Formats: sequence, structure tokens, C-alpha cells
Amino acid sequence: MENVKYDQPRLAINRVYTRGGDKGETSLAGGQRIPKDAMRIDAYGTVDELNAQIGLARDTAQELVAAHPALTQLGAILNRVQHELFNAGSILATLPEDVHPRQARVTEAEIAQLEAEIDKMNEGLPPLRSFVLPGGCRLNAELHVCRTVCRRAERVCVALARSEPVDGEIVRYLNRLSDALFVWSRWASHTLGVAETLWEPNRAASGQRDNRS
Repeated sequence: MENVKYDQPRLAINRVYTRGGDKGETSLAGGQRIPKDAMRIDAYGTVDELNAQIGLARDTAQELVAAHPALTQLGAILNRVQHELFNAGSILATLPEDVHPRQARVTEAEIAQLEAEIDKMNEGLPPLRSFVLPGGCRLNAELHVCRTVCRRAERVCVALARSEPVDGEIVRYLNRLSDALFVWSRWASHTLGVAETLWEPNRAASGQRDNRS
């Protein structure tokens, strides 16, 4: 994979609040002031939300490592993904004309790495005969929450791309990451020895009702 080196962050966070956003506007990386409900803000804000959810799942995995050492690799992957999501947010928070050549971003290398991890972790999983429901264990459920937030981040970025330039590799990365999170949720359950809950349409109230009544 290509070895890309990015500039280190150049900031000093000395004050938590600045009052600069009290009127409903915020600044992009290039200094432009835009409304906080602008779609570009929604895009990198949703990526940030995904990052927080992945942090929660990573901590859950870490808590289980002592009893299930195989989860160490998942924790390392999730940690890397958090850095990659911050890199994606950096680009989304920057208008294309302000992007620096050495600014952090996601590339084909990150997408290829996700694909390799999907293939590797999917190898030992039983084939699915139905859709699965989130749950069975906390780690599985948290990874499914990550998956759904990732899909939302992808949708927001696709919507943004209809009106403004968006790095196409961000959309591809989010698309692949949502697939990875699905596989990781299944792999986590398999590693922990927890049975998956398959979707059974007739478990619904209407499916169990006596049709003769």
C-alpha cells in the first residue's frame, strides 16, 4: 500500500468555548462561516458521531479481551478506523479549494484494507440463511449501531455531493466500512460463542395470530 505521510495537527485548544457559534454559525477549516445546519456540517458531524460510537464498541471489545484474546485484533482495527474517520472529517470540513496536499484524508489504501479485513473475518463465519437482528451480546449490538450510523453518514455525504464537490473516496470508504461493521458484528458474536438472532417474519404479532378467529 502507498505510504502517505500527512501533516500533524497544528492547533492549540486552550479554551473549550469561544462564543463564536452562538448565532448558529460555525467555521470550516478554511475560515468560511456557514450555518450549523448546513449539509457539509451535517456530513462531518455524522462522521464524528460514528467515531464516538466506534469508540464505545472498541472499549467494550477491550473489556472482553482477557476472556477472549482474539478480540485484540478487533480493538486494534476499530482504533485505526477512528483515526481514518477523523481524517475523512478533516476533508469534509474543508472546501476543495482549501485542501492542502499533505492534509489527512482517506484513500484507496484505507478502502483496500477494509476489504481485506472483511474477507479475512468472513472466512470462518457460517453462511447466512436470513437477515440477522442486532443483539445477542452488547458488542454485537454496538457494532450494529455503528453500522447504521455509518449508513446515515454515507447518505448525508451522497446528498451533499449533489450540490457540492465531495471526495468520492469518502463515500466509497463509508460504504465499505458499513459492510465491515456488519461482518465484525457477526465475527464478534462468533468469537464470543453467542448465537445470532435470525429474522423470522412470523415472530411478529400478526404472524402468530390465529387466522381462524
